[in-house]
Amino acid sequence: MHKRQEPGRRTVLGAAALGTGAVVLAGAGQANAVGPKPSDRAAPPAASGGLARLPVPFVVGHRGASGYRPEHTFGAYQLALDMGADVIEAGDLVPTRDGHLVCRHEPEISTTTDVADHHQFAGRKTTKTVDGKKITGWFTEDFTLAELKTLRAKERIPLLRQHNTLYNGYWEVPTFEEVLQWAEREGRRRGRPLWICPEIKHPTYFRKLGLGIEEPLAKLLRRYGRHAVHAPNLVQSFEPSSLERLNELGVQCPKVVLLDEPSVRPADFVESGDPRTTADLLRPKGLKWIAGFAQGIGPSLTQIITQDAKGRLGKPTTLVRDAHAAGLFLTPYTLRNENSFLPLDFRVGKDPGDYGRSLAYCKALFATGIDGLFSDDPDTALLAAEEFRRH
Repeated sequence: MHKRQEPGRRTVLGAAALGTGAVVLAGAGQANAVGPKPSDRAAPPAASGGLARLPVPFVVGHRGASGYRPEHTFGAYQLALDMGADVIEAGDLVPTRDGHLVCRHEPEISTTTDVADHHQFAGRKTTKTVDGKKITGWFTEDFTLAELKTLRAKERIPLLRQHNTLYNGYWEVPTFEEVLQWAEREGRRRGRPLWICPEIKHPTYFRKLGLGIEEPLAKLLRRYGRHAVHAPNLVQSFEPSSLERLNELGVQCPKVVLLDEPSVRPADFVESGDPRTTADLLRPKGLKWIAGFAQGIGPSLTQIITQDAKGRLGKPTTLVRDAHAAGLFLTPYTLRNENSFLPLDFRVGKDPGDYGRSLAYCKALFATGIDGLFSDDPDTALLAAEEFRRH
């Protein structure tokens, strides 16, 4: 028996870009008769903004270059772009009280802004339940955009990234429309479309507050010509129904279902009474269901390569193969350079904030056949990606 050659990941990206149901398997080999014949497969889109135009694997600057600048600031976005990131995760989208979409990791902003230093807002500190978790602090939905613009961003994890605290107070909280305007300017300056990757945060929670995110997002994407199938952006969410809603609103750009821990039920599943967990979505049946309305998945790194009880790197799972078989691309999260975020056997020294062997870990991840990777340190991931593409 000859070893069966498997189609390359470029076929997955080409099919996903066009929203086709092409069935492919993981691997970097040549196309064969698995699924449609090569002649029957959809060709990569001709438009320069098509998903298949991204390199394989591609690197996403996670909240910008957040390993070097406070996350979700134009300092982090610009640095990621200047480093060469293929896609910028410019926007974890949360709404203000007056309905503007702003870019923050979470609606609670005490860890990412200097709101606690603004005495005029002291009375707005409160405790809320977001997706079943009680959180105390200040929330974007309790501020107008004008009020949020008086705040300044700061480093979210200063004990690990003390060097980033140098920039505390320098940048304001960006709106998503400002991100789109920045992307247009940078795209013109560089002579190519600038890829961005916003995430819809806690859509069920905000919808119940009367602050649905999908409608204003769809409106902005249309305004800036980023709603069509070849548009240079990926839209992602941990709640599948949010991406289904975008489809209903005519947003055709590639969509990514983010995947939580296996035991977790997405918040929209809890709300609707759907008993499935992330574990169900990770199985072939769940992946096939996702492929009906999205083009990719965003699993955690440990769902790509397991770790043992001590945190040492284990063996790759079947997720890459299974997702590619369903016609989905994979962009796992999140590679970080610091020891505390690396498998035990990739750490160097005892200090959790010191850099470990993240480059080697990144190479191991690319070797599984993933299509892209989120990284706080895009330069590290890009170096590994460039080496991987040469071999």
